Amino acid sequence: MKVIKDRMTAEVDGEAVVFLIGMRINKPWKIHKWFPVLLAMPRMLRELEQNPDLGFLGSHLWPGRTFLVLQYWRSVEHLNAYAKNRDRAHLPAWTAFNRAIGKSGDVGVWHETYRLRAGDYETIYVNMPLFGLAKATKAMAVSGRRESAAGRMNRS
Repeated sequence: MKVIKDRMTAEVDGEAVVFLIGMRINKPWKIHKWFPVLLAMPRMLRELEQNPDLGFLGSHLWPGRTFLVLQYWRSVEHLNAYAKNRDRAHLPAWTAFNRAIGKSGDVGVWHETYRLRAGDYETIYVNMPLFGLAKATKAMAVSGRRESAAGRMNRS
């Protein structure tokens, strides 16, 4: 990935959503419990990337004992529609998790959702390849009102 040495920021037309989702392996020796959960996310991400009309904008993955997938969506409505759609990968995976894991404590799952309204977020990237919100939406050079964090935050 090409490193962009300039100061860059993200420019979002309208609203966007930051969605953090992940799993935690609580009992590593129970591979038969956590491995199917681990495999579900790549299937969902492939489905989302192949269907831009679902409102998914992009993601980044950090593996470890606690896996984290940072996702960007066009809106909360798009995210919720995907989560509840019986014909998509998420709902069957969630049903399988509840059936196989439930409240056993073997594998944890979590998510956090943040709505980004115009003017209520700010980003900066220096010496980075395209990343985060700027990669998922539109990267802009930092200039003019974008020079300061306050200027980036208070766009209208």
